[in-house]
Amino acid sequence: MTHKTHKFWLKVTAISIITYAVLFFLGTVHQTDKAIEVVLDISSWPIDELQNYDAKSTVFLSALLGGILFGWGILIWFLSSKIYDIAPEQTRKIVLISLVCWFVIDGLGSIFSGNSNNVIANIFLILVLVGPLWTPVKE
Repeated sequence: MTHKTHKFWLKVTAISIITYAVLFFLGTVHQTDKAIEVVLDISSWPIDELQNYDAKSTVFLSALLGGILFGWGILIWFLSSKIYDIAPEQTRKIVLISLVCWFVIDGLGSIFSGNSNNVIANIFLILVLVGPLWTPVKE
């Protein structure tokens, strides 16, 4: 693995998280909430269209989650563009640990809420988000 590859993948991770943030944000507007309803339906397999944004509390949580995810994605973007060159290994570890923490908490929450199928989707997602960041650069 090279520093260039890690730096590129940090940006891929940031853009992926920001994309989810935008989907959750769009869930706050009735005219644009269908996309996140589909994502939630897939995440809580089987696809049965039971996931919806009818409750105001769901819309509010979508706003909160969209904001948190957007901030996390921007943080990773700036770590890759402003900090990585100064501290590449520390940057890699910071992002890797944050992704593993998300995976554990999201997975446990999914299980406790009766949506254990989401853990399977999260396994795929963490593999994509982490990509080559699992291993340090060998110099």
